[in-house]
Amino acid sequence: MRKLAILIAGVSLLVSVAPAWAHHAFAAEFDSTKPIKLRGTVTKMEWINPHAWIHIDVKNADGTVTGWMVEGGSPNTLLRNGFTKASLPVGTEIVVDGYQAKDATNKMNGRDITLPDGRKLFVGSAGQGSPPPDDKQDK
Repeated sequence: MRKLAILIAGVSLLVSVAPAWAHHAFAAEFDSTKPIKLRGTVTKMEWINPHAWIHIDVKNADGTVTGWMVEGGSPNTLLRNGFTKASLPVGTEIVVDGYQAKDATNKMNGRDITLPDGRKLFVGSAGQGSPPPDDKQDK
């Protein structure tokens, strides 16, 4: 009986820390020295924890289209900042300022989104290693 209790306690502990393993610090995946600005059309919005993801299609100079994934803050943080599921309908053209993924894939950590009417939404996730919120690098 004691062995079973220890086994159950161990499994419970492992299950409770598994989500923490999946989460990452900004500096582990993104490069704060590589700001990036993209103009694209929203194709999908994922409201998942620990970070929301905005998928956009970016038209290249040669006319081809490249899909990008933009990481935002947690859905709860976005909601507290006034960002709702209705804020970014599919088909909306947006400008995203953020930081390139270290592995040079088509992923970025988003900071600000500029909507077609000029409104800006802060979508950043102020995580360990991320630039401070008032750091507005633009290239």
